[in-house]
Amino acid sequence: MSDEPLLQVEGVSKRFKVRGRTLHAVERVSFELRAGQTLGLVGESGSGKSTLGRMVLRLLETNEGRVVFQGQDLAKLSAKEMRVQRRDMQIIFQNPLASLSSRMTVADAIEDAMIIQKIGGSATERRKSVDEVLERVGLPLSAGQAYPFELSGGQQQRVGIARALALRPKLVVCDEPISALDVSVQIQIIQLLQDLQRELNMAYIFISHNLGVVQFLSDTVMVLYLGEVVEQAEAQKLFEAPKHPYTRALINSILKVPETSADKRPLVALPGEMPSPFSPPSGCPYHPRCALATDQCKSEKPLLRQVSADHLAACHYAN
Repeated sequence: MSDEPLLQVEGVSKRFKVRGRTLHAVERVSFELRAGQTLGLVGESGSGKSTLGRMVLRLLETNEGRVVFQGQDLAKLSAKEMRVQRRDMQIIFQNPLASLSSRMTVADAIEDAMIIQKIGGSATERRKSVDEVLERVGLPLSAGQAYPFELSGGQQQRVGIARALALRPKLVVCDEPISALDVSVQIQIIQLLQDLQRELNMAYIFISHNLGVVQFLSDTVMVLYLGEVVEQAEAQKLFEAPKHPYTRALINSILKVPETSADKRPLVALPGEMPSPFSPPSGCPYHPRCALATDQCKSEKPLLRQVSADHLAACHYAN
């Protein structure tokens, strides 16, 4: 594994103007990702996970900060240069049916990406590549002649993965890729993503509400709240010893089957509701929902700081 980061995200922010008001979607987020690694992004709906993923791919422009991929600042690339760069940057959407054209067969949809990027050789060579990628994601060759709506949800998601893989990318943003699938199909897709990552040394940004899957797949986990990073650490370290009250609340809200009676613990729902991103609270953004909040939390915003080796948290009382 190379020591050089494949992806560097440096202090990126995104704000939207909605009816004269400013919505704070992502605020000053930074991280690095190397080839073959997986970064898990977790947080409630509206925390900025998908917005961040789209900024990484420059599907959304940043208001502040920069995204450096393979040593290139994406904001400085022309549309033509960006199209070339997109060969190495792909996305798998939550709803594969919505991201696939109902007028194109599966094979045509996968080949279309190759045509746009001008790779794959002749039409015959491209069709051979389509057959190979369908086989790689566990679909029969006959699926190539089907239309997306004729396939099951799991098959549709495999098509989405196949289309992303057709260009042999180095980075894939997986935006809730399993949330709409049955549990048995989720397991198959997770195994497929793991196998492909080992085979092709791809880097993943894995966005999900499913903390169990994030823990299983990720090397590093980043917790977002109101568009800001409140905790970041190696996956095992974060789940075993979370430092931020919000992270602990997320973990405690997971339903787990205890191995022994001693492991039993009550399921604790997340308290309160996330504040409006139009008007974030003063001080710590989590303080209105935090049972440990003090006057300092209400007035002074905690900085994201190192609380132990390779473990960051934005909490006055992380230690």
